[in-house]
Parts: sequence; structure tokens; C-alpha cells
Amino acid sequence: MSNDDKPSTPADFERLEQDRLIGENLRKIGRKILVMSGKGGVGKSTVAAYLALRLSARGHRVGLLDVDLHGPSIPHLMDLQGGFEMEGEGVVRPCAFSENLRVASLEMLVGDRDAAVIWRGPLKISAIRQFISDITWGELDFLIADSPPGTGDEPLTVAQTIPEAEALVVTTPQEISLADVRKSINFCRQVGMKILGVVENMSGFNCPHCGKKINLFGEGGGERLSKTMKVPLLGQIPIEPKMVELADNGKLDALLAMDELEVNHAYDRLIDAVLKGNA
Repeated sequence: MSNDDKPSTPADFERLEQDRLIGENLRKIGRKILVMSGKGGVGKSTVAAYLALRLSARGHRVGLLDVDLHGPSIPHLMDLQGGFEMEGEGVVRPCAFSENLRVASLEMLVGDRDAAVIWRGPLKISAIRQFISDITWGELDFLIADSPPGTGDEPLTVAQTIPEAEALVVTTPQEISLADVRKSINFCRQVGMKILGVVENMSGFNCPHCGKKINLFGEGGGERLSKTMKVPLLGQIPIEPKMVELADNGKLDALLAMDELEVNHAYDRLIDAVLKGNA
């Protein structure tokens, strides 16, 4: 931009138009929740996908946005076969997964699930901004965004592009995960993002024979993190083999009907905490 903040190049005009489209789209969305993690492998995408599924099953209008360029997991978890819906010139709508749930993933643009995305920072930033600006969600109660792990270009771009986003940070009980989550929390504070709270995923395993809880990855890590970093602990999600099986087969939504599973009760408590967090 020039010194008087007026657009002076085609790139300036393009960015201003993107900002206008982003603002126009986001104004129609109630709450924007950015699901983050300090490191990969903690189940962030599964948390984002099932949170969106469970919210939509409660009757909320939900959008699920996958902006993880290097490891987009949402299409696989939900076996998405469709693409974007085109409505007239310049109107791109997300894939309709159910009556209350719409999904958009960067993988829909890349096409090949096995293709490696080898892009430098500026290109990734441009792609994420373009992607967010082009999607027309319509009226939503929630937009759940599955962010890339870490605190680099991609999560920073998402945080700056969706300025009203609330961070939901996913960890496991292990100290190596907690150390990275502390960085994510400090990242949110530095960029001025509201921190909704922390979710401890893989929080123990209930033995199918005796019913005893086994803490495979340690105990109390999420609670300690919550106290030391002064952020709410929103939920503790147990390891559920059925969830793993269904997610691997792209049938994560089938878990919604299995009310007897403790993992569903844990997600209901998480959703209650999320809803309370806006009270």
C-alpha cells in the first residue's frame, strides 16, 4: 500500500476485494471457532470434524472449514465425494454434507489426496486467503475451522483473516504435547485471539473387560496446563476404538447414533462448555 493507504497496484485492489468478500461472508456467521494444536498427531482434525457433526445434530447450522494445506484430513474422515456447488457467476458454496452441515476443504482444490503440496509461505498465505474469501457459506450459527498445526504462516493467516475467531486448542496428556500447546496459547495472546479453552484428547482408555480407566499417555496434563496457563479446560475426550475405526473408514458420522459410548457423553460436555463460553 502507498503512504496514504490508497490502493496503487493490481495486487492492492485484489487484496481489498478479498477483504470485502471475507467480511461480507463472515458477517452472516455467528461464532467462528478455530481448532488449533501446537503439533500434529493429537487428533485435532477429528475433534474439529466431530464437534461440527455433533453441533449440527443438535440443530445448529454449521460450516466445517479445512484449511490444512499439507494434511487435510476432513474429506477422509467424512468420506466426502462431492465438490463445491456453483450458483451463478462467482458464487461458490461448500459441499452439503447434511441438512445442517456444510463442508469445504482445500483438498477439494488440490484434487489428488496423495499429492504433496510444496509451496513457499507467500503462496500458502495467498491460497488460504483466496479460499476463505471465495466460499459463500450463507447464514450459519457456527463455523468450525480446522487449522494447520503449529504457529507459522498458515495458522497466522487464518487468525488474521478470521479476526473474530475463538481458539479451541487440542492437546494430549503428554508433556511433549503440552509444551507445544503452551506455545499455541502464547501465539493466540500475541495476535489478540480470544482463547475459548483447551481440549485434552486421548484422555485415557476405558478397559472393555473391567471398565477401569487406563491413562495411556499420562494423567492430569490438561488440568495442569489449564491452571498454569490460566485457560479453561473445556473437555477430556477418551480414546474410543470405535471412533478410530469409523474415522479410518470415512464414517465418522455413524458415531452419532451410538449414545451408549462415553466419547459421545464427553463431546456433549464439550459442546455445553463451548455454548456456555459465549454466555
